[in-house]
Amino acid sequence: MADVKLTAEARQEFGKGASRRIRAANKVPAVIYGHGSEPVHVTLPGHELMLALKTPNVLITLDVAGKQELVIPKAVQRDAIKGFLVHIDLLLVKRGEKVTVEVPVHTEGELAPGGGLLEHVLSALPVEAEATHIPESLSVSIEGLEPGASVLAKDITLPNGTSLAVEEDTVVLQVLQPQAEEPAPAAAEGEGEAAEAAATA
Repeated sequence: MADVKLTAEARQEFGKGASRRIRAANKVPAVIYGHGSEPVHVTLPGHELMLALKTPNVLITLDVAGKQELVIPKAVQRDAIKGFLVHIDLLLVKRGEKVTVEVPVHTEGELAPGGGLLEHVLSALPVEAEATHIPESLSVSIEGLEPGASVLAKDITLPNGTSLAVEEDTVVLQVLQPQAEEPAPAAAEGEGEAAEAAATA
């Protein structure tokens, strides 16, 4: 998985006004927590952080006042309209430590001919993995699946060292029945004629 290095600056100002000034300087407010330590408030370089977050569950090596810390993103807030980063929570981790994360599920193949709508009940699967070996994504084949079929959590192949953090029978994907077709125009015309005949009777 990706390992990105960023430098964090201590954050001295708080409040909405301070956050706006931080973002205006192309930086992002952040808080680092975990392992029973007091939360540490910092700012991070906006562009570098945005690029890092393109990789799900990216492992980040932070330089915090000269001290190296390993973190993973746990909560990312973005502006609802413009999409820019507003705030991020970072969880402290250690090499060899197990963490619970959600890994995106990607599909491969085509459904069976004849219709059917694929529903992603879970777009990301909760798993437990070693902090420095979190899979970027999980692939599952939907080749030939027919309406009514489901893919359960236990059906998805996980990398070595990764285990499910949900019940095995949790539905991840399911194929829905095709929607019913609209009534044929001829039937609608027939109903109209019957109504007209009743009105003139």
